[in-house]
Amino acid sequence: MSDTIPQIYFTDTKAKAVFAVDGPKPQFLIDAPQFKALVVGLEAGGQIPVHPGETAMYHFLEGTGLMTVGDESFEIKPGVTVVVPSGERRGMNAKTRVIFLGSKSAS
Repeated sequence: MSDTIPQIYFTDTKAKAVFAVDGPKPQFLIDAPQFKALVVGLEAGGQIPVHPGETAMYHFLEGTGLMTVGDESFEIKPGVTVVVPSGERRGMNAKTRVIFLGSKSAS
């Protein structure tokens, strides 16, 4: 079996993460009209500024940091999942190198 069957099966999702000093470079696993799934790498000390967005899910595979949702901050670490409602502000600060899966409805 191939390591990747397009848009169905991924054997090493973490290896798809791209790290850049100028910010996150999301890599799409699925980029369909109504649904998007991606893997994101964020360097230690990196951040995603607080911003509003559509309903989204974040599942952390590696690293530690803080995620802001609305006026609250949550610890992120491997195994944590955060679901953010549509229109709610969200952002992230990486303490260590972070890899996460994200999914969202298309805007």
